[in-house]
Amino acid sequence: MLTGKMVRVRHARNKLVPMYLPVGDRQWLGLAEQLLFAFRDAEGHTRGELDEQLGDLVGDGPAQLVHQGLAKLLEDRCEFEVAADVPPEQVREAVFRVSARHHLAGGQTQEPFDRDAALREAAEELQLTREQVDLALFADLKGEQRVLKFEPLTPEQLILRYNTALAQSILLRCTAMEIRVWNESASRFRQLFRAVKFHRLICTIRPAEGSSYKLVLDGPLSLFSSTQKYGVQLAMFLPTLLHCKTFELRAEVRWGAEKKEKTFTLTGADGLRSHLADFGVYTPPEVKAFAVNFRNNVVQWTLSDDPAPQLIDSTIWVPDFTMTHATTGEEIFVEVLGFWRKLDIEAHYKRLKKAFPGRFILVVSEAYRTDDDGEFAAGSEVYRFKKTPIADEVAKLGTRLIGQ
Repeated sequence: MLTGKMVRVRHARNKLVPMYLPVGDRQWLGLAEQLLFAFRDAEGHTRGELDEQLGDLVGDGPAQLVHQGLAKLLEDRCEFEVAADVPPEQVREAVFRVSARHHLAGGQTQEPFDRDAALREAAEELQLTREQVDLALFADLKGEQRVLKFEPLTPEQLILRYNTALAQSILLRCTAMEIRVWNESASRFRQLFRAVKFHRLICTIRPAEGSSYKLVLDGPLSLFSSTQKYGVQLAMFLPTLLHCKTFELRAEVRWGAEKKEKTFTLTGADGLRSHLADFGVYTPPEVKAFAVNFRNNVVQWTLSDDPAPQLIDSTIWVPDFTMTHATTGEEIFVEVLGFWRKLDIEAHYKRLKKAFPGRFILVVSEAYRTDDDGEFAAGSEVYRFKKTPIADEVAKLGTRLIGQ
């Protein structure tokens, strides 16, 4: 994504209007091609060498914000490595220790410090050559990191990526966001709902008129803590929304040093395109690991990871799993919560308790809590964990709930 100073917007009263780049513009396509040429040839070179090559093209003035933004997005597609035979911090420790000894001895004899002699002595201690020590000494500094790999794309794709990144960067400053999506297939709606869970967002989903759904999400600036992590997850959700054809997004944003209230809107007609492949439904790694552990270790229950969305008081709930007891055939819905706070989890628990008494389990991680409001009020349908949910414990809880 773009850094704050790279974000280009216009102000129309209380609205923020992103300054998107026209995808077919020859000037911007030419700039994109020039930047791509430098990055395609960057493998094996240091980040500092790449920055030097880009210096005249990118610049650091306000007139080059687009140039800086495009270069930042290309840099994000690079994989960097520290090129050193020995960890640099280990080399520095040896060189600084030897240098301190040489400085102390030189102060007594009034001889000038001999850097080359210090490097040779440190190299002998580390069983390296003097050249290896010199190269490794500061190899972990940002400018000395080497480009290991660059993920290529076309100039048109880079312009599209820039426009999406511009919208994502605005959402990092939002307090609340409302989305409405129309006329998508059932599988597409399910993909969208699961993407909300994948990114661990605080969201309410409701069906609306005209074959549509309305999603109301908390913005990062509405939270007590974890705002940066949550903001990144919210921004990363946007490319999934862009797979939908007809949608409207409205976000309330605090903008500028004075954090003035502004409104940002985005629709399918704005022409933004997702840079992510449309792979369908995503599953968070910890949820996937829980499912594997469950199927490998639990005998009395079977686990399905394709439960139907459930309508509760005009709100859509998408559980992660359905547990089915092998003997009785009774079913229990299981949800692994993402980010949460006391007020929301208590309200969510009450809704589920009313709709599915004894037929649901909330799996709650302490690591994803975003407030410090004390204990929440909930009953026996909650399983809490610190690092990794234990499948056998969840299964035992399910067995107690059905009275077996």
